[in-house]
Amino acid sequence: MASTAAPLTIGLLGAGSVGSQVARTLVEERELISSRVGAPVRLAGVAVRDVEAPRDWRIPGELLTTDAEALVDQVDVVVELLGGLEPAASLIERALRRGAGVVTGNKALLATRGAELAAIAAEADVPLHYEAAVGGAIPILRPIQESLSGDRITKVMGIVNGTTNYILDQMDTTGAAFDDALHEAQRLGYAEADPTADVEGHDAAAKAAILGTLGFHAPFTIDDVHCEGITQVTSSDIEAAAASGYVIKLLAIAERFDGEGAVLRVHPTLLPRTHPLASVRGAFNAVFVVAENAGELMFYGQGAGGLPTSSAVLGDLVSAARSVRTAGAPAELSATDTTMTALPITKATTRYYVDLEVADREGVIAEIARVFADHHVSIEAMRQPGSVSADGEVDTDQDSGAIVQIVTHQAREKALADTVETLKEKEVVRAVSSVLRVEIDQQS
Repeated sequence: MASTAAPLTIGLLGAGSVGSQVARTLVEERELISSRVGAPVRLAGVAVRDVEAPRDWRIPGELLTTDAEALVDQVDVVVELLGGLEPAASLIERALRRGAGVVTGNKALLATRGAELAAIAAEADVPLHYEAAVGGAIPILRPIQESLSGDRITKVMGIVNGTTNYILDQMDTTGAAFDDALHEAQRLGYAEADPTADVEGHDAAAKAAILGTLGFHAPFTIDDVHCEGITQVTSSDIEAAAASGYVIKLLAIAERFDGEGAVLRVHPTLLPRTHPLASVRGAFNAVFVVAENAGELMFYGQGAGGLPTSSAVLGDLVSAARSVRTAGAPAELSATDTTMTALPITKATTRYYVDLEVADREGVIAEIARVFADHHVSIEAMRQPGSVSADGEVDTDQDSGAIVQIVTHQAREKALADTVETLKEKEVVRAVSSVLRVEIDQQS
């Protein structure tokens, strides 16, 4: 039976790889989307900078426009896939204030002005949905907002950037160098021509801010996230991690510290190969959530590419259209706990992997161990690849020095950082070649 409900119009801003797939589905699967919404849905227009530019799907010419403001002013739901802060922010605000629902996958915008836009949406009583902003096709934001809203989340930790996960996975499984893995990621379409936002960790940091805001109901922005990328991860780091039973992943972590606040951080991390996140391969994403009652949960799926991300956008579109049709309450970047503050990474409790090049003489191991002890950092494991004498000292037959690799027990980040700085000052330490953080299995 045909629906008698009033039709809803959709305006799409942007027609890149994700936008083209969304447009294709709205045109080719119009009846399916309409049935899910419960009312006829029509794509009214697609705003682009250049109507002649090639696209993944040939959008009918009559739908293309360069006047984004005019499109926003005439539709019921706006889908923003432009990226960046402007003009995306102004167009979203314009849509919300005139009573249109909004769907966006813009993590950079949400991580800087998300709370402000959510407040505008709440005032206008219109939906603002953004599931596609984190994890591509993985439904993670709505479960945190809704399914776990009655629980207390203590930690969210995830692989939320498909590009960096692909690069690190290639380095681990094939022995590829960083540059070669990056070029292959670009060839396959996982990485942009300018991969800075991915490899420097900025994309993951924006997502960490969103996860922290939703998980802890507190107002975090990207400026609250400690961020390190993967450009300094070497093949030697990958090999050393593998030899010790670890794999290196770029993790986004939001962790609650009772009575203090929360630490939000993004950095390369050693994971035991037994950890659920260690098995996430290629461009896939996964988010690991720890809650007091639910325990440990993991959400896993495609994290990059037009098709997976368009799935999340379309899911939000259906929800937003339903809300507009029934005047339902909007989804918000909720920040009810305004007392929770962002803490510096020095407050975090972590483990370190430290790779040292040391002088080639007796007593070196003991001197290094004393540095850790003086800073109250316990050593879990010490490895000296290829040359350890019977008494545990560095083999003095080597002329070029020796390598010592250390994994610590858990300690405050500041104590670990101070330990590394002291090691750099030691005459017996020729170089601190690598310092990476380590996460362990929760049950360890």
